[in-house]
Amino acid sequence: MAEYRLEKDSMGELRVPADALYGAQTQRAVQNFPISGLRMPRPFIRALGLIKAAMADVNAELGHLKPGLAKAIRKAAARVAAGEFDDQFPIDVFQTGSGTSSNMNANEVIASLASRGGKAAVHANDHVNMGQSSNDVIPSAIQLAAVLQTREELLPALAHLRDTIVRRARSFARITKTGRTHLMDAMPLTFGQEFLTWAAQLESAVARIEDSLKRLRRLPLGGTAIGTGINADPRQAKRAAKRLAELAGTKLESAPNLFEGIASQDAAVELSGQLNALACALMKIANDLRWMNSGPLAGLGEIELPALQPGSSIMPGKVNPVIPEAVAMVCAQVMGSHTTITVAGQSGSFQLNVMLPVIAHNLLQSIGLLASASRQLADAAIAGLRVREDHVGAALARNPILVTALNPVVGYEAAAAMAKQAYKEGRPILDVAREKSGLPEAELRKLLDPVALTRGGIGAGGSGGG
Repeated sequence: MAEYRLEKDSMGELRVPADALYGAQTQRAVQNFPISGLRMPRPFIRALGLIKAAMADVNAELGHLKPGLAKAIRKAAARVAAGEFDDQFPIDVFQTGSGTSSNMNANEVIASLASRGGKAAVHANDHVNMGQSSNDVIPSAIQLAAVLQTREELLPALAHLRDTIVRRARSFARITKTGRTHLMDAMPLTFGQEFLTWAAQLESAVARIEDSLKRLRRLPLGGTAIGTGINADPRQAKRAAKRLAELAGTKLESAPNLFEGIASQDAAVELSGQLNALACALMKIANDLRWMNSGPLAGLGEIELPALQPGSSIMPGKVNPVIPEAVAMVCAQVMGSHTTITVAGQSGSFQLNVMLPVIAHNLLQSIGLLASASRQLADAAIAGLRVREDHVGAALARNPILVTALNPVVGYEAAAAMAKQAYKEGRPILDVAREKSGLPEAELRKLLDPVALTRGGIGAGGSGGG
């Protein structure tokens, strides 16, 4: 069999691999952009397939596409959405900024599939792309893909991580430890309080992400080339959003201003910003775990993370906090991707953003990475960690900062003197306070009780920073 076949487009003939489902325009893009080897992500191709299926239905409903053609296109597009033909999407991420190459890639593959066994040939432009432009399809695909991936992967992963943290927080609710500000000894808190802080960060992150999805659900589909809807039925936009919502199983709507979603990528930048904030939260959690696990002899040694693999090729017995380290690297990648998306988002000159493929790549990659990292952090680190209560208790008993609770009774200066003496002599603050404060031991024990101090209030701490 021939290795190639000849295909023709408006620019002429060229050779296309004989077994390829795509045609000339896809092949031109393959030849023009041998840049990174990165292909458009699976969630994006899924979204393209769903859009083409929805548009076929709408065009048939409005009387612009014959029912038989529409049925064939819808069936082929559904198979593309399901991932059966991902190998037929070979175009590099770094391509034409409108994503026209990827839109035509989808049109050609779907047309080829729809033409098989049919009585009439299905045309990539005239039929599959009917009433559409790359300029409204690609932004809509980015938004749809991000909505679906966030709903199906990221939000469930964050809920799982949050639930795991809350469950462990309850089991640690009565274990008191030394708090730290500026990495230095501070007033005590419970492990439960510390863990619930992480849970609260995640709850806030989820709320921010869910709010940003409201804007992503407003699709510019129907705006065609620049937002005017040229070559599209005026009824198409709202019907397309409704049909697409049915196929995708999520809430979607037609954007009130179709120009906005074509000229700008503000909604994608907003979601990326919330992913960046989530990355900050996960980085903080990962680094807290690394500090708490440090040692086990010369560090803080407050917890023991599950031992998952040897930590050194030269130091026998060494075990490292590999999961928090991996999560921290994911967060660094997401932060870098947010910078890329930010630069790309402002690259909308006049009526069209021209960095759409790189926005799609980075945004969807960030969603996927954060989802996977969150589940791994929950299951491979937090679910199985152990608190070293003996070590934590010994450090807490020596913490001179507990003297803060005596501020309202003896004054700041006297309390500071006691703390300095306790540090200098390496003695428990209770011993020094018994000598210096003139207060009965029973009252001192009550005032300096670490568990009581975790509840704050008068008699359990004063005011001040740091």
